[in-house]
Amino acid sequence: MTPRMNKELAEKGLKLGSPVFIRIFKESHELEIWMEDTKTKKFKLFKTWKVAAMSGKLGPKLAEGDLQAPEGFYYVAKSQMKPDSKFHLAFNIGYPNSYDRAHAYNGSFIMVHGNRVSAGCFAMTDPGIEEIYTLCCQALTNGQPFFRIHVFPFRMSATRMNHAKRHRWHAFWTNLKEGYDWFEEKKTPPNVALKEKRYVFR
Repeated sequence: MTPRMNKELAEKGLKLGSPVFIRIFKESHELEIWMEDTKTKKFKLFKTWKVAAMSGKLGPKLAEGDLQAPEGFYYVAKSQMKPDSKFHLAFNIGYPNSYDRAHAYNGSFIMVHGNRVSAGCFAMTDPGIEEIYTLCCQALTNGQPFFRIHVFPFRMSATRMNHAKRHRWHAFWTNLKEGYDWFEEKKTPPNVALKEKRYVFR
């Protein structure tokens, strides 16, 4: 870890090895890492990186080879970390999840990785993935059993949702917004489950 990152963590009262949570916003090409504050147990935004490359358009990934980046709620365990990736460093986000499988969506090897090239993945710069990977790996090493990664089409404000009300994926995005709003209000990521082919949060 660089001295600069150490300084950035200290300035925000955060510690390397604390639990992490990732949000990605496709429209603005942004990846956020939130980290748990050891005192409040709430998550604080540590840093936002630009996603260097991302293929596809707004909406979920439906099938292998569609070059689409997914949307939804995913989990990353230590076994999904790929230090030997040909894309510098990487981790598999866990697509398809139970929601995707319930809707017969399929695909594989959807990663957050370096090397700035995407065919359905979220590609970062190499310096960016080095920072992200370090924070995530240290959290897992320090006892976090997995970290959550939530992928949204855009920042899900009421105004932006209203703008998308005629979009074919509006109903799906309304379901995603429930999880988005949970975190916005509580600053702790929800536990996500599936009921009648919809995400539910608790």
